[in-house]
Amino acid sequence: MATEAFPEWNWEDPATVSEKMWEMLAGLAQCEKLEEVAEGPWFGPALLRELGVTGVEFAAWKTSHPAGLGADLVGLRTAGGTPHGATEPGRIYRIDGEYLFAQLDICQPLPFGDHTLEWVYAEHLIEHVSLAQAIGWLREVRRVLAPGGLLRVTTPDLRRYVEGYGRDGGLFDQHRFRAAAARFGPRMPARDAFMFNQLFFLWGHRWIYDFDELCYALVSAGFGARAVELCSYRRGSRPDIASLDQRFRNDETIYVEATA
Repeated sequence: MATEAFPEWNWEDPATVSEKMWEMLAGLAQCEKLEEVAEGPWFGPALLRELGVTGVEFAAWKTSHPAGLGADLVGLRTAGGTPHGATEPGRIYRIDGEYLFAQLDICQPLPFGDHTLEWVYAEHLIEHVSLAQAIGWLREVRRVLAPGGLLRVTTPDLRRYVEGYGRDGGLFDQHRFRAAAARFGPRMPARDAFMFNQLFFLWGHRWIYDFDELCYALVSAGFGARAVELCSYRRGSRPDIASLDQRFRNDETIYVEATA
């Protein structure tokens, strides 16, 4: 399974792939300049207003939303190492003079006061933690959203994978092509069983959802069942939030919104 370009990469060994993926993420987590603009551990509404922040985009080092705060478990670092060589939890940074970023762990309480955010967005994040941890994070999101605030969450769609099994030229072929084009290791094996298994056992995935499972998690976290809506790629109740969807994985993704 390994190639000269990707030594020791074995698609059939989830532990090795996870290690290689972490190394790749660490290598990508770089910027030119870090400026600390706020120190926590809590970020109140006055500070967020001062910074112009109305919402948080999780799993993003550099959010493209003009009023967004990017957040990720993996911190950023600069090549030079000074004066702020790497981000630390409990602080907000301005990245390259433009983007705002905070290093956050979704398995911990969110550092925002109750009802302080208008929106929260997370693309391909929730599948990386257990169901119990996901519900805990969603409960925190429900807490920090203002009444009427919007959560938009996207994740690999189990239904699409079930429908793609055994179909030539469909989702599985597209997924193999995407991974190769992005240089995520050597080309994946052209076996349907492998492609189905990688959804569960590679990439650090812990729990895979369809719409019903996402509804269960959201309702368990305190969102009303009638407040949950199935959406589509870049279509939703707020165009500025839906526009954060990335084209890269739209064929395998389910898009769901919930209103606080």
